[in-house]
Amino acid sequence: MKKITIYSILAAVLFLTACDIDRLPYGSMPDESIKKDPGASLNTLLTGTYSQLKGWSDVMHRCGEYAGDNIMIRGTSTDAFYEFISYSRTPNNYRLQTLWDNSYKVIAQSSNIIKMIEEGKSSDIDSQIGEAYFLRGMMYYYLVRAYGRPYAQNPDQNLGVPIVNGTPDNVFGEMPDRSTVKETYEQAIADLVKAADLLTVNKGSVYASEMAAKALLSRIYLYMSGTYNNPNTQFAELAEKYADEVIASGEYDLLPREEFMRYPSFTPENNAETIFAIKRVASEFSGYDHYYGVGGMYANIGGMGWGEMYASAEYIALLDETGRNDWANNKIVDARAAFIEPQYTDDGTEVFRFIKDVYNAGGTQTSFGYVQAPIQVVDGKLVCKEGEVTFDMTPVDENQGIYSIKYSDGKTYTGVIDKLMRLNRAFPMFYITKCSREGEESHLHSPVISRLAEIYLNKAEAAAKQGDYATALVALNTIRERSLPGEGYTVLNAGNASELIDKERRIELAFQAERSYDVFRNGESLTREYPGPHNAMEEVEATDYRVVYYIPQDAINAYRGTGSTLTQNPTSN
Repeated sequence: MKKITIYSILAAVLFLTACDIDRLPYGSMPDESIKKDPGASLNTLLTGTYSQLKGWSDVMHRCGEYAGDNIMIRGTSTDAFYEFISYSRTPNNYRLQTLWDNSYKVIAQSSNIIKMIEEGKSSDIDSQIGEAYFLRGMMYYYLVRAYGRPYAQNPDQNLGVPIVNGTPDNVFGEMPDRSTVKETYEQAIADLVKAADLLTVNKGSVYASEMAAKALLSRIYLYMSGTYNNPNTQFAELAEKYADEVIASGEYDLLPREEFMRYPSFTPENNAETIFAIKRVASEFSGYDHYYGVGGMYANIGGMGWGEMYASAEYIALLDETGRNDWANNKIVDARAAFIEPQYTDDGTEVFRFIKDVYNAGGTQTSFGYVQAPIQVVDGKLVCKEGEVTFDMTPVDENQGIYSIKYSDGKTYTGVIDKLMRLNRAFPMFYITKCSREGEESHLHSPVISRLAEIYLNKAEAAAKQGDYATALVALNTIRERSLPGEGYTVLNAGNASELIDKERRIELAFQAERSYDVFRNGESLTREYPGPHNAMEEVEATDYRVVYYIPQDAINAYRGTGSTLTQNPTSN
């Protein structure tokens, strides 16, 4: 009996089996079965393809989020993901290999589905074929944003990734080198447009749908829309067009403020705002496996998780910009602060917490450090004490518990009165729970690929890049005022659009693997001037060679075995 077997682009055979989307995938199917019942066969093959996304999404998240400025880690790590944080790029990174391999497995299996099943047999089968197009287009997009330079930087010259749509006739023969960034984006767009056309059946937010395809098209065209200083208005118009179609579909709703503050606890099928998410279930996590999910690095919940990576001081400051979030007293100003959970000690000690500059022996600033100085009342005045040194506290906003002191280095620092927080090494533990507690299951989390809030932000940025600031302001405030009622911006113009839109995008989409890419695609530099083991004084420019990841060395070595060439990314500026 002839058997059609699914291969990855690197000629790796998938020996995986399954029975539904919550388990491992089928990697092969007899062609007689496909011909006899294409609908059932498609279900089985698609299940296998969706299942590949589970391991893929873990590394996808770490690549996008750890390289940004929303998080800090308690110290250096020997784990391969620390390269994402430290910008010490190497081609021998097993996590990047996983991202590459799983992406191309999805591409190969999707492509073979498209080749094996003929369109036009029924609308249901066509819709299933549309799912395959969606998954393939999504993979090309995520690959090119990780391994290819931002679109604003010579997309017709810079390299994207190899385009191989289906199992090659000779899996051990020559393979194509990388296509350009422009060509890779065009492939992703073509697949997603085709998907949107074929997808007439909406099976819910853990499956591909017409609007899920259009949501990704909105983001892809936004990535192609240039920078605020040099926008591509044609692509910005298309980004807005697809955003409008998703919004106008009426298939999704922004959660009200109180429900939004519990966003992570909802399963994607029961969340009106989620457009597409990668389904995870509790049975996939047994015992201490919760440690190794994305949320396990961000918090320890119910005794599960490493809890070694926290919200950055810079991100906390943005949440406090409109008014201080006083977690100790359950006063949440910005709804998005509900996804942060400071870990307090049990003794109720009050301290003045601030961030100071840190210098080396030569007097050069090298970093930043947290200080938690116990508070006392001396002669009717509020003071704080660090060691044997006492500092007078001057009110900045007494109602919010914000004060300043003149510190021993001669500088004036502003901070807050708060309860004493637990430390991991030298850092207060600001747990992040946006990637945990789905169904209240510790660190269970179905990674969100797209949700309606992002679509409004896409619309805001796209409209601003076309000079339509009135439309941009309405879209932007739709998201801002959900979290900060009555605090919408009053003016948006060429002078402040990039700052305000990028700020809201950063706060809203934090811990969804978007931040680092958003910075660089708009031609901005990334700085992380806050406490942590990273190089806090470094500026990573959008043109830096480390903005993109190296092609995994094993992938390059596999190409060498075929007599083909897979070009590596540059190793310096």
